[in-house]
This record gives sequence, C-alpha cells and structure tokens, in this order.
Amino acid sequence: MSSIDIIIVNWNSGSYLAECLLSIESSLKNNFKLNRVIVIDNASTDGSFENINQTLLPVTVIMNSENLGFAKASNQGAYKSEADFLLFLNPDTRLFENSLSESISFMMKVENEEIGILGIQIINEAGEISRNCARFPSTWSIVYTSLGLDKLFPTVFPGHFMMDWDHNSSRAVDQVMGSFFFVRRNLFERLSGYDERFFVYYEDLDFAFRARKIGYHCYFLSTAQMFHKGGGTTEKIKAERLFYILQSKLLFCRKHFNKCSYFLIFFISLLLEPFVRIFGVFVKGSFSEVGEIIRGFKKFILQCVK
Repeated sequence: MSSIDIIIVNWNSGSYLAECLLSIESSLKNNFKLNRVIVIDNASTDGSFENINQTLLPVTVIMNSENLGFAKASNQGAYKSEADFLLFLNPDTRLFENSLSESISFMMKVENEEIGILGIQIINEAGEISRNCARFPSTWSIVYTSLGLDKLFPTVFPGHFMMDWDHNSSRAVDQVMGSFFFVRRNLFERLSGYDERFFVYYEDLDFAFRARKIGYHCYFLSTAQMFHKGGGTTEKIKAERLFYILQSKLLFCRKHFNKCSYFLIFFISLLLEPFVRIFGVFVKGSFSEVGEIIRGFKKFILQCVK
C-alpha cells in the first residue's frame, strides 16, 4: 500500500487551517496509508494554530519562532519522511473525497513513473475551475508580461498561466500550482527539496524546472478535484506580496538565465513595471491599490540597493 505525508505551512490562516484538516479526514480511503500530517507554523499571531487538536489525524507539529518562509518551512516538514509521496498543501484549501485516492492511483501506474509532480483540478470560490497550470518562462515571456503585453494582446503574447485552456482535461504541463503539489518523495530528495532562497513564490516553478532537467514531468489530473480560496493568507498584505513576487522572479532569472537576460529583466522590473502596474489598476478603477504597488516597489528598490 502506498503511503503519503501531507505538509502544510501555516501563517495566520485563520479558520482555514482547521477546515483544511477536517477535509483531509473526509478524503482518506483504503487504497493508501496516511503516515503523517506535518503542520509547520511560521510564527502565526492570529490563533489559527489553536484548533488543530480537534482532528483525529496523525498530526506532527513544528512551531517556528519566526516566519521562515514557505520553502524553508516545507523542507522542515519533509525532513526524514519515509512516505512514497509528499503532498504540499496550502491551508486555504479543502480536499474532496477523491483528491488523494485518485492522485495516488494515477501516480502508482507503471506507465506514469516519469511523472514526478502532480496537480489536480482546483475549484474556486465562484464554483468555477481555476485555470492555474503554467508554462515555463523564457526571457522574452518575462519581459512582455512585465510590460503588460500579455494583458493587452493575449493571443499574441500568451501569459504565464494557461488561460487559453479550460483545464477540463488531463494533460502534461510545465508547472502545476503549489497549493496542491503532489511529489514523489525520492524526486524531492534527489533535488534536495525546495530552494530555500525563495522565501515565497516561484519555489514551485523552480522545483518543476529542475525536475524537468533530470527527466521528470508535471501532470494535471482533471478527474480529481479540490477547493482553493486563493490568496487566503496574503490578501491583507498586498505590498508585501508584490515585494516577494518581484524578489523571487529575479532570483529565478539569476539562477536559470544568462547574465544579459537577468539584467534586462532586472531593469525592466525596476524602471518600467511599476508604471505598468499603476496604469493597470487605474484602468480597472482600483485606485486603492496604487499605494500598495508603491509600497511594494519601494521595499523592492531598498532591497536592491543594499
């Protein structure tokens, strides 16, 4: 029987964490063994960690005295795992009855042994299928998305996310979303886990990119579903979220692209992208977000000049 460890990184997730754990209980089946649910709390201050004792799951708790970021906390959870599979799960998700059993059955098929990472169909708050699989970026694609050309001319400049596909069918993809990141444990160990330089964002992209280089693929399975609120723990800190997106984007480019590409993206992100983003929120009429963008880029610029 295949085994799985589920790893949840919690940071001020409110009631979502308890709801997530209850959904895991309802998704357990007889075709796999749940070894542990490892919850890593990154110094939450909202009491979200207090209700997890209500679950009957085999929960292991790691409490950090400071926010170590998603990648480092995830590696903490995966440390010394002996399960066949690891599932990195966001606390603002809820599993359905088939979320785990379908995923494990698919990954256990002999013909799927080169699939190292699996994602499933995600249902959003509106009850719609979330289109969240993504393409591997290139220098050119990062440049035109930073300039907003993917929003103005999506048929000419396809965006990072595969919005042109309805996600109603199963297929191989470049990247699945990190909110449900189902990985073979031996692959995770072979890649030494997530790169801990990514505090949050891009760590799943970087992992999938490195997995592809050694011959493993990502796959999107439409026959298994889950719910994901999305942005559950970062909705109230939009400036911080923007800062970490920018920081992680440049780290990814420095790691995987040549120096010319990196500096091109760096200067576009620093000099042009702020105005593109501000123009975008003006067009949408979201004037309150201008201050968040300015604060996010201010922190980004201060970090760059250190």
